[in-house]
Amino acid sequence: MNMKKMMWVLMGMLFLVTLPASAEIVTFDDLSLNPESFYNGSDGTGEFETTGVVFNNFFDDEFGPYWEGFSYSNTTDTTTPDFTNQYSAITGKGADNSSIYGVAYLGFFGIVPTIVFSDEVNLSEAYITNTTYAFFAMQDGNAPAKKFGGDTGNDPDYYKLTITGKDTDELVTGDIEFYLADFRFEDNSQDYIVDEWTAVDLSSLGQVKALEFSVSSSDEGAFGINTPTYFAIDSIVIDDDDGGNGGNGGSDSTCFIRSLGRY
Repeated sequence: MNMKKMMWVLMGMLFLVTLPASAEIVTFDDLSLNPESFYNGSDGTGEFETTGVVFNNFFDDEFGPYWEGFSYSNTTDTTTPDFTNQYSAITGKGADNSSIYGVAYLGFFGIVPTIVFSDEVNLSEAYITNTTYAFFAMQDGNAPAKKFGGDTGNDPDYYKLTITGKDTDELVTGDIEFYLADFRFEDNSQDYIVDEWTAVDLSSLGQVKALEFSVSSSDEGAFGINTPTYFAIDSIVIDDDDGGNGGNGGSDSTCFIRSLGRY
């Protein structure tokens, strides 16, 4: 474990050791799939629901099959480094050893991956990681995506996820930035690509009705981001204590991380 990851673990031990006393965890465990399969919206419903929370989806059979937004998966392939393996998390499983997890893709049609809650809620954290496809594209390069760091390892590359909270009136309550890969350090030994389920602190968003997700990368070309624009998500923790974070909305921050452990 490099020094950067060790620092995050220590931060987690100091600040975010336990979940809220009253918490609800949104998972994908109540969904069903055949072994080594996925749901990508091919039924044309435009969304799916789990644990009372709605995830958007776009599916088009004219150009594919092709999808954007959210899907869910139980595929376990942590080695195939290309588009044929777009539904696998690099961990090969969900957070807390669950079998089903969410996968998001931000594609050509510009569909914004969005999660909508039944009411405004205070969020504690969500677990995020890379997909296998995105991980190996950044680690090794996969045309047109470049190898992060370049041949020398000195290129200041990054792949960043931004999580935006919105309230019932669709007003922004805040943004959280989480780096799925970061090679901007002067010391190359601190460079990293996330390969484990990582708890991203969402409490500063305050009370939200919805979450919207966007990505950015240092690796861009004529047609936009070259890095495969995917991420995986699981175990979204809702703090049922209304007195917890409801007054903290309207802030922008880089997330705190509770741990960097494989579950």
